[in-house]
Amino acid sequence: MKKPVVIDAKTVNVDLQPGILRKDFVWGVSTSSYQIEGATREDGRGLSIWDTYARQKGRIEHGDTADIACDHYHRYPEDIALMKGLGIDAYRFSVAWPRVLPRGRGAVNEKGLDFYDRVIDGVLEAGIEPWLCLYHWDLPQSLGDLGGWTKRDIAGWFADYAALLSRRYGDRVKHFATFNEPCVAILFGYAMSWNAPGVSDRASYLKAVHHLNLAHGGAVDVIRDLVPGASIGIVHNRQPVYPESETPENIHATALLDTHWNLIFTDPQCLAAYPQLAANDIEPYVQAGDMAKICRPIDWIGLNHYSPIYARAEPNSELGFAWGKSPDHNDHPDFRWPIHPDAFRETLMDTWTRYGLPVYVTENGCGDPDAPNATGEIVDERRVNYLRAYIHAMGEAVKQGADVRGYFVWSLLDNFEWGAGFGNRFGLAYVNFETLRRTPKSSYFAYRDMIHRLR
Repeated sequence: MKKPVVIDAKTVNVDLQPGILRKDFVWGVSTSSYQIEGATREDGRGLSIWDTYARQKGRIEHGDTADIACDHYHRYPEDIALMKGLGIDAYRFSVAWPRVLPRGRGAVNEKGLDFYDRVIDGVLEAGIEPWLCLYHWDLPQSLGDLGGWTKRDIAGWFADYAALLSRRYGDRVKHFATFNEPCVAILFGYAMSWNAPGVSDRASYLKAVHHLNLAHGGAVDVIRDLVPGASIGIVHNRQPVYPESETPENIHATALLDTHWNLIFTDPQCLAAYPQLAANDIEPYVQAGDMAKICRPIDWIGLNHYSPIYARAEPNSELGFAWGKSPDHNDHPDFRWPIHPDAFRETLMDTWTRYGLPVYVTENGCGDPDAPNATGEIVDERRVNYLRAYIHAMGEAVKQGADVRGYFVWSLLDNFEWGAGFGNRFGLAYVNFETLRRTPKSSYFAYRDMIHRLR
């Protein structure tokens, strides 16, 4: 097992050399609706399961909510200007399902649709290509009340939602992702209660897995039908899984976590089969013809990756495993995740080799408790060196044959980081959450310069 490597500004100074990447390589940044938009009760938006979850005591650090977040709903022109200043090619964002369909189905909210019209038009005017993700975890609460992803009907509701967005934006948007990180949304939301809706129930989890997979396949068909020339993918969080210690129980737990984190969505979507360690558990919920409905042709896989993860046996858990600690406890002291660029290279190679689809790195970045210095600058050397090290590792994967076609930093802005609230900052731009002022960090200028040099 390879040990994690702590990125330190004094010891790491690696970078990718020009000429390694494709001429049409896509450089970008990513955000998500719930984490930046705010305006959760404005202009007809319905509640999401995250609005409900964030108000439950003890769920979010410091009791933070995303009611205002970065106020992107009102300040999106500032954020588009930041993107333009970076010189990026593409912007990956998500639509808030409850903003355009307040009850998840039925009556459409035109004010919500108009907002994304303005964002898309502004991004295009800045010379940036919009990449639209249909779902980044903010399920309408009205659908949550009906059972959310545990109900098979949700595949049809999601297809209708996909049709609405395809018809509205397909004249200008050509890159669509159906889902962002289904493993996080469903495993944490329905088996471990760490994310909305906060459930911990084995049967609910297994149903939710299968129904989201059905929803993905249905949405692919809808977009393909309604958007001529669409490039369609899905975004997965994939990470190598290591045992916390080399005991037989932990090694088995590692195989289980790998199944439920890395394979249980991607395998059926791309290979038309559930992984061996999960197939029997999900079989009761699979109907005739389901696998053909799930495994629809897509054009690319989005890879979100930050670090390796560790597993330990936990017989009393819903699935037989728990999150373990990295064995040497040498994680990034604030980020709290092991920093391991080689794991990124390995994951890129594994994703390309296993699925044979072009890969876009749709999230990669580093969290820190950034703060302005005495002169008001945000000097985030650790993030700069993280980006250099991971972009270098991506280049190594390309040299080894991986078909990697783009790289998107998470994130453009400091934002609402789910259970961590506002305490963990991933942005290239610092957000003062009292004044909402944006200030580019050192990493903003470093990423801008890397893009310019590597084109």
